[in-house]
Amino acid sequence: MGSTTGRRERLRAETTAEIKKVALELMASGGPDAITLRAIAREMGMTANAIYGYFATRDDLVTTLIDNVYTSLAGAVQAAWESAPALDPAARIQAWAGAFRNWALTNPEGFRLVYGDPVPGYRPPAGGAAPDAAHRVCTGLTALAAEAWPYAEPRYADGDFEWSDFDPGLLDKVRPAFPDLPPAAVALALRIWSHLHGLVSLEIYGHLRTQTLSPEKLFRAELTQLIRSLGITAQG
Repeated sequence: MGSTTGRRERLRAETTAEIKKVALELMASGGPDAITLRAIAREMGMTANAIYGYFATRDDLVTTLIDNVYTSLAGAVQAAWESAPALDPAARIQAWAGAFRNWALTNPEGFRLVYGDPVPGYRPPAGGAAPDAAHRVCTGLTALAAEAWPYAEPRYADGDFEWSDFDPGLLDKVRPAFPDLPPAAVALALRIWSHLHGLVSLEIYGHLRTQTLSPEKLFRAELTQLIRSLGITAQG
C-alpha cells in the first residue's frame, strides 16, 4: 500500500510540474492569454476533465505559477546579496542585480509572467496574488537603498517625497522592516529598481538584440553609473 501511494504521489507531482511547464511555454509562444487549462490538456494529451483534478481553475494555476516564480527569484537574489560583503553596498547592489539578470535570462517565461503583460481576466485570490516571496524581493530592493542611503542621502534627501506618495501596500511591506528610512529612501529603492529592470526587460523581450552584441557589458556599465550616482565610495 505504501509503495502504491508513494508512486501515485510521485506521478501526481510530475504531472503537476509538467502542467506548469507547459503553461509557461504556451505563454511564451502565444502571450498571456494562451494560458488555458484546455490548451494545456491538449498539449499534454490529457482530457480537460483530467487536468481539472490538478487545478480547479485557470486562475488557481496562474496563482501557483506566480508563487513559484517569485519564490525562485527571491531565493536567487537573496542568496547573491547575502554572499556579498555586508559593509560593501556597491558589491551588494552588483550581486543582487547580477543575480536578477541571470535569473531572468534563465527563466524568461517566469519573468514575463510576473513583470510582463497581465494574464487577461485573471482574478487573484482574496488578499492578492503576491506571495511572501514577492515581499522578499521588494524588501530586498529596499535593503539595497538602505545600505546605500548613508552615501546617497546628501544627493537625494532634498527630494520632496512624502509617505502619501507611495502605495499603502508597498509601505506595509517596507516600513516595518526599515522603520528609520525616510520617504526619499523608499523613492531611491524604486529608482534603483527602474535601472535594473529596464535593461533586463529590454533584453528578455529581444529589443536589444539588434542594438548591441554585448548586453551584459551594457548592464555592467549601467550598474557602474548607478553606483557612482549614489556617491558610494570604494571599500577596502
